[in-house]
This record gives sequence, C-alpha cells and structure tokens, in this order.
Amino acid sequence: MLTEWMRETRHVAGGAVLALATVGLTSGPALAEDDNPEDKAPDSILYDMPQKVTDDVWSAIGATQPYTYENSLHNNNLSFVIGEDAVLVMNAGASYQLAEALHEEIKKQTDVPVKYVVNENGQLHSAMATGYWIDQGAEVIAHVDAAEYYDDHAAEYLDQLKDIAEEKAEGTDEAVPVSRTFDDRIELDLGGLTAEVVYFGEAHSPGDISVVIPERDVVIAGDMAFNVRMLPIFEYTDTAAWLETWPKFAEVAEGKTIIPGHGGPTDLETVEHYTADYLEFLRTEIGKIIDEGGTLQDAYELDQSQFSDWHTYDELAARNAGRVFEKMEFEF
Repeated sequence: MLTEWMRETRHVAGGAVLALATVGLTSGPALAEDDNPEDKAPDSILYDMPQKVTDDVWSAIGATQPYTYENSLHNNNLSFVIGEDAVLVMNAGASYQLAEALHEEIKKQTDVPVKYVVNENGQLHSAMATGYWIDQGAEVIAHVDAAEYYDDHAAEYLDQLKDIAEEKAEGTDEAVPVSRTFDDRIELDLGGLTAEVVYFGEAHSPGDISVVIPERDVVIAGDMAFNVRMLPIFEYTDTAAWLETWPKFAEVAEGKTIIPGHGGPTDLETVEHYTADYLEFLRTEIGKIIDEGGTLQDAYELDQSQFSDWHTYDELAARNAGRVFEKMEFEF
C-alpha cells in the first residue's frame, strides 16, 4: 500500500510522458520526483533530508544523477527502520561525513541505537562508510559476493571518493571490511519489527540484496529495483539473470511499499516499468539487431527515445545498449 508523501509514475503509451500524481498525502512534505537541483538540503552534506515513508521507516532519497561534488555522492537511497530495540540502516553511505550526517538525523527521531547496517551491494555509495558505523558499534552486513567486490575495489573507491568529494571525503581514510556476510537470507529482530535481509538472486551488481519489513508492508529493494532514473548496466551485469530473478522479488514485493535503490518510494507496477520492462525492451531490440547481422554501432544507435525523459538517459542509454549487445552476442 502506498503511504504518506509518495508519488507514483506512470508510463503513457505513444511517448515518454511521465505523469506524476501525488498519492495518499497525509502529513509532512511531499517529495517530488527529483529534478536534479544541485542540493535539496544545503545545510547538510546529505543531498536530501530523511522523509517518513510509513511508521518507523524513513529514507533520505539520493540524487537521481551520477556522482558529483554537489550531491556529495549521495545519489542512492539511505534508509532506516526504527524498532523498539534496534535501528537498521540500509546502506552505510559513500563517506564518513555522509554517514555521520545521516546518523545525526536518525538521532533526531529516536534514542534507539543503530545496531545493524545492511549494504545493498558492494558499490562505493553503498559501502564506503562502513568504517563509520563500525566505529559506532553497529554490525555491518553484506552478501558474500558484495563484500568480496567491495574489498577488491577498496583502493579504487578511496581514490574516486577523494577525487570527486574533495574536502567532503575527509575522515574516510580507508575502506573498512564489513562485519558479517551471508549467502541466502538472514532475519534480524529489531524489537517489534523484523528485518528479513534477502538475496533473491543475480541482478544489477554482485550481491544485490533487499530488506523486507513484513510488519510495515515495506520492501527496501536496493538496486534490485529502480524508479525515475534509467538503470545502469555495468560490464558485470547479466540482464538475463536479472530478469530470471525479478519474479522472485515481485512475488514478495506485490502489494507493498517499495523503496527502490534510486528514486522515490512507489509500488511494484512502477519499479517493474523502470526495471524489468526496460531490460526486456533492451534484450528484445538488441536480439533483433543481432539476428539481422547488426553491429555494436547499431546497438549504440538503438532508438530509446521513448525513455528520454528518464533521469540519466543521456549518460546511460547508448552505453546500456552497447553492453547488452556485447553480452548477448555470446548467448546466440
């Protein structure tokens, strides 16, 4: 069920028209879909302040754009769940300062300690601030594949953070390993609330996981699901596997409020459009190009104009098509 200040997006056939309709606004400020201003929270290193999604569940929605100095690499969603005995945070964040700012906002809502931090994957903006949370006494958890990817890229991440964030990277001196890994699923008792940390299968990047809060009908999807912005396909992304994983996620997410990895909270229909439907489109159209003897250049030139209003379209559309082509050549 959609709650509080959320918006839903709807695709209109015949063109890339995004109709934004406020859903169930009951209290607090409405979070409009991000139109990428430089900073929504100029007095904080956070790109935007945490907003209440539903009882006990909050999210600081990141910029739907690439890493920049202006957004302080807060271009993913940093969420938290407040139980009677423990707070769970989804994503450590990109830097020590960013994590500290989020923590200060959590303290404004509750005196309950942060005991668990779950990294949605091993990417920089998910995991680089792991050390901050460990310093606060929290247990930082990731899927085994995400933890391995993060460790393998630690030095590269640190250089990238310092290059982009400049003085905002101060305090982030190393990429600290996570405290705990898992393979399939774990259950965390927050006191009155249960957090089910689930690996549904291969998706966007190694070790992508979601957190289900059954008592609140909320799924913090991580990068399993996208909204508002175009998803990126990396060299390691297996789009066929992601589509095979999707029904497992959808079965659990049906009828629940979904906090995606990027973009505001919404429902399954919306994230399916921005995620599975887009993957199906790419694979279908690239398959036609391959069947007709087309080239990588033809893939780059694939007409994706129906998605041109999606955020990060200019940065990602052609690159996504090229990467799908390079993978699918070996599937035929």
